[in-house]
Amino acid sequence: MNDRSNNETGRSEGDPRPILIVPYMWIGDFVRGHSVVRLLRARFPDSPIDVLTTTMDAPLLDYMPGVRKGIIWDLPRKRLALAQHRALAERLRPEGYGRVLVMPRTWKSALAPWLAGIPERTGFAGESRFVLLNDIRWGERALPRMVDRCVALALPKCAVPPADYPLPQLKVADAEIAAWRQRLGLTAAGRIAAFAPGAVGPSKRWPAGYYAEAARRLVAEGFSVWVLGGPGETALAAEIAAGSTHVHDLTGADLRNAILALAAADVAVSNDSGLLHVAAALGTPSIGIFGPTSAWHWAPLNPLAAVIETETRVECRPCHKPTCRYGHHRCMREIPPERVVAAALTALAPASVRSME
Repeated sequence: MNDRSNNETGRSEGDPRPILIVPYMWIGDFVRGHSVVRLLRARFPDSPIDVLTTTMDAPLLDYMPGVRKGIIWDLPRKRLALAQHRALAERLRPEGYGRVLVMPRTWKSALAPWLAGIPERTGFAGESRFVLLNDIRWGERALPRMVDRCVALALPKCAVPPADYPLPQLKVADAEIAAWRQRLGLTAAGRIAAFAPGAVGPSKRWPAGYYAEAARRLVAEGFSVWVLGGPGETALAAEIAAGSTHVHDLTGADLRNAILALAAADVAVSNDSGLLHVAAALGTPSIGIFGPTSAWHWAPLNPLAAVIETETRVECRPCHKPTCRYGHHRCMREIPPERVVAAALTALAPASVRSME
């Protein structure tokens, strides 16, 4: 196994060996990782780029330009599972990777690339990974945002980051969207608003009753509303859709449905969640609702049509906690549905109308 440092390996910009990215697997962070793909494509245009992925995230790679393929491997989150890491290393070895970027800072995330003998293994020191990595980066905690940390690994050591990062992109063919709508019977004419009411942790969720009221108001404006999310959001979708034939529950385990729905939608309304990143990367006008989290830290790199935050001062905000410590949830409860609906309608108004508002 080759443990030479990055300087000693002297990778050439024209080196054609493929590159592997080990990304964060949360959906939003996975989408952020496409900025890294685009930077690597610019640095190493002759090197194919592959991405390690879970089964859940894998559909995203079908719509990411510049990615050759995904290596699908579901490793357990809560334990080391050494045998599975060894099996993954055996899967990686025949690919002939010349370099791997390990974005998570955990020890086990770097284990399979080391076992596979990938020559250049780049990542932050993290959990004292001095054997597993040989291109160790420092200063992770000085980088304020997740995207800053990811991009730093795609650049040479000590490089000045670009003023503007390449934006994540997800591209879906119109024909695939049309076939998907036909298959699900979602061919009714009219504008579509996609709602993503889920998030990791209840404090990041705008109340379901507020989503229901926003849906009612948009339906009155001639919209159909599609509610998206995983199986954990099915109960929320039922509450939002109750009594309306124009609100459709599209929650489920297949992320591809959410990707295609967001690509088809005229506007998306989402909490600070992975699906907000998906919508923004697709170019769908997106309304992001932020309560306990800072939009500057966690919003998509892609521009949003609107960032909605409470207009009243909440002393404990932003706390970045998954559950409200004080139980009042004011940072979300004080965002009324009419503000979100107005932002959605403004996002779809012609530019000449918006400029007069």
